[in-house]
Amino acid sequence: MSVYPVVSLIPSLVLPGVKPKEEQSRDPSFSQVLAQQLDKVNAAQVKADEMTKQFLAGNIQDIHQVMIAAQEAKITLQLAVEVRNKVIEAYHEISRMPV
Repeated sequence: MSVYPVVSLIPSLVLPGVKPKEEQSRDPSFSQVLAQQLDKVNAAQVKADEMTKQFLAGNIQDIHQVMIAAQEAKITLQLAVEVRNKVIEAYHEISRMPV
């Protein structure tokens, strides 16, 4: 009688939404996704700073564009801070769990 390991059967047969290991390696890692999102936050901050400098230099006449860019940068930064807070909170919760 052959005994097959349960782990190799679960992803492909039982859980159809789970990808096999060779397909999972193509997905970006958590650190890559995190770095991409932080780059987007940084880009929003840089865009807001540049638009503010251009407005002060007189190159942009419409203050609405400058204010919208500044608010987008503020909101993306607030979102990043809240995500960081949730990750830290989850880490503390996991560290308090009994083993």
